Amino acid sequence: MRTIGLIGGMSFESSAVYYRLINEMVRERLGGLSSAELVMYSVNFEEIVALQKAGRWNDAADRLGDAAEGLQKAGAECVLICTNTMHLIAPQVAARVSAPLIHIIDETAAALKAAGRVKPLLLATRYTMEHGFYAERMAENGVSIMVPGPEDRTVTHDIIFNELCAGIIKDESRRKLNGIIERAKAEGADSVILGCTEICLILDPKALILPGFDTTTIHVEAAVDFALANEKSSKSCAA
Repeated sequence: MRTIGLIGGMSFESSAVYYRLINEMVRERLGGLSSAELVMYSVNFEEIVALQKAGRWNDAADRLGDAAEGLQKAGAECVLICTNTMHLIAPQVAARVSAPLIHIIDETAAALKAAGRVKPLLLATRYTMEHGFYAERMAENGVSIMVPGPEDRTVTHDIIFNELCAGIIKDESRRKLNGIIERAKAEGADSVILGCTEICLILDPKALILPGFDTTTIHVEAAVDFALANEKSSKSCAA
């Protein structure tokens, strides 16, 4: 089994989901009491948020690049940035290590294409929806995304930062997000990307009016595939 490296803490609510899902998938595939070989570098999200708000993306890249180097020194054989937004600086982080960086946008695009979805709605932070890096990377992979209108982008961003990142789940916020998806469907969206790693805390991708693609689960599956590429399942002979 190869060792997975996680850059977490952005927020720790979703990082906990990463840890749980990775280990659940490894146990499912290998059987018994199997769990993942992994290391995590968890940053102080308050510091990262301050850099985001100030537009200091180069400083953020240095911070996460240091984390990636630390993971590699600790034995990580791949690196995951456990957040969509910070993939804005993924190229700079990837350049700091020789271990492959498993890119959340590439993996999500592959899942969309495999399902034949060509016009997904992106629900994410304002940075992810508006900075262009997500749409550009998706376009490179042959996928054209939709984003909500200005008011709905504000609603989504505020739900993520003011509620989900603080572990707060509100039924009213779930209704608002579902309303955004309904409007996008009326405008031609054929699917929806849960493009923030916290959105899976409030929306079940299997219970939406459009096919849902949870980037957290997709990212985790890619990491487990990498980690277990040389392993054979022992589930059939597990005690």
